[in-house]
Amino acid sequence: MATVPLKDELDIVIPTIRNLDFLEMWRPFFEQYHLIIVQDGDPSKTIKVPDGFDYELYNRNDINKILGPRASCISFKDSACRCFGYMVSKKKYIFTIDDDCFVAKDPSGKDINALQQHIKNLLCPSTPYFFNTLYDPFRDGADFVRGYPFSLREGVSTAVSHGLWLNIPDYDAPTQLVKPLERNTRYVDTVLAIPKGTLFPMCGMNLAFDRDLIGPAMYFGLMGDGQPIGRYDDMWAGWCCKVICDHLGLGIKTGLPYIYHSKASNPFVNLKKEYNGIFWQEEIIPFFQQMNLSKESTTVQKCYVEMAKQVNEKLGKIDPYFVKLADAMVTWIEAWDELNPPTKDSAKATNAASK
Repeated sequence: MATVPLKDELDIVIPTIRNLDFLEMWRPFFEQYHLIIVQDGDPSKTIKVPDGFDYELYNRNDINKILGPRASCISFKDSACRCFGYMVSKKKYIFTIDDDCFVAKDPSGKDINALQQHIKNLLCPSTPYFFNTLYDPFRDGADFVRGYPFSLREGVSTAVSHGLWLNIPDYDAPTQLVKPLERNTRYVDTVLAIPKGTLFPMCGMNLAFDRDLIGPAMYFGLMGDGQPIGRYDDMWAGWCCKVICDHLGLGIKTGLPYIYHSKASNPFVNLKKEYNGIFWQEEIIPFFQQMNLSKESTTVQKCYVEMAKQVNEKLGKIDPYFVKLADAMVTWIEAWDELNPPTKDSAKATNAASK
């Protein structure tokens, strides 16, 4: 039997409110891996998981029991609850996917093993400091082009692999409303390293990351029930992760793999959730673009706590929500460190990343 890449080093995290029948389609690719299912909504509801999968399932009662008063930092009635799965995992790598995402096919009609491509991306260096016009120089059949500095060809460790979607694009509500029938049918066979100093909109429905390198920054914020904003959970995590990766000398890749996004969410419901975010992002994005982290911030946790302080001071002026979010960011780090006490290995990884 073929070896399963990173079988004992990777968890698959799935947030859901429904039975996970979609896993049947993913069985050939997921069955060998451990799943962490984070059940949102009513904890008394029973979620059915197809037979044959190795999984643990957490509902709101479990989150409250494990985190106690710190459970307030985990969103309720929003897919942002998935980050609880990142916190309780004990593996080096995480792949997260939504339950309306199916196996896509490449142009030849072959099923795409999204997880395998994410693993390739994460195990391969990134080149954020100088753009290679042949895209990913580490791929078979590609290399660094003439004029690419030899001193930068070693690249840096890849912390995040951001995958894309065929069929339903990841649009905001206003774009959904004006393009209700638009579908993405274009398969682009490319992986890119996102340049240093450039932010990007991170989508959480087809995402993998190195938990040891960037895990504590993968906080999906306060969203959903009781909050004035939704659908910005992955965006927030993406902005925070990118600034921290730039500061610590880590890379983020985007492009392959594709999944098939099967279901468009209701644009009117989405507009209600996104309404504040659409205004706020015009100030949030420049805030992240101009953010400087101090030399003392040598770990992801230190970076994140420093970031929380700046969120409180600068974004708190926009709306009291950001003061609450800044507090939640600190609570998240406290909870992360409690469940993931530092080991010698993680200290080594952090020191290597900060050099």
